[in-house]
Amino acid sequence: MYYAVLSDVHANLEALEAVLRDADKRKIEDILFLGDAVGYGPDPNECVELLERRCKILIAGNHDWGVTGLTDLNYFNEYARYALEWTMRVITDAHRKLLRSLPAAKEGKDDDMLLVHSTPREPEKWHYILTLRDAEMNFDYFDNTFCFLGHSHQPFIIEKVPSGELLEYTETARIKKSSRYIINAGSVGQPRDGDARASYIVIGNSEVEIVRIPYNIEAVQEKMRKEYLPYPLIERLSTGR
Repeated sequence: MYYAVLSDVHANLEALEAVLRDADKRKIEDILFLGDAVGYGPDPNECVELLERRCKILIAGNHDWGVTGLTDLNYFNEYARYALEWTMRVITDAHRKLLRSLPAAKEGKDDDMLLVHSTPREPEKWHYILTLRDAEMNFDYFDNTFCFLGHSHQPFIIEKVPSGELLEYTETARIKKSSRYIINAGSVGQPRDGDARASYIVIGNSEVEIVRIPYNIEAVQEKMRKEYLPYPLIERLSTGR
């Protein structure tokens, strides 16, 4: 298999376009999206439209469900809630309907993978995998070789070898037939690992790679200012925090 795996675009069109250009250069046709097309950023309609057109599979994130009423807005912090309320005013009915139709998880049996926004354990409750202990517990909640996820905005590759030991990688990992994997694609539109570049995953040729792509952050920030989106959401794009 040869895939690009994207997550957490958060209405950041410039970042999404940069990632898709890179995937095109690599001649990747199959693109999988792990949720949170909207929230935080200034271009929700454009991002939903582009993702729908380009992705083979789409699933929902908590912000997507927040916009559609499937996740209570009280779940979100004040900045995220403000941005979602703004998004609810500008998003089209067609795009809202599409987001509402997306599942929180989807299994790709042909490629032995589970796609989920948050965690294999209770995917609709939006838990996080932040530690190896979290990962160890979640390996018990899926049987596939691969579980791709996002949500934390922090990319990683965790391999479970036959002995049960967990190995963590931050850039690339070889795919071994006897191992299983939890792979976080990070965030296209709002990274939070200290690297402001867009993040996505490329899997193919028996290897998984975390790819980082620069994009025009200042252009996105200017759009956000014009829409009076919260200042902390604007500034954090520059720091990847």
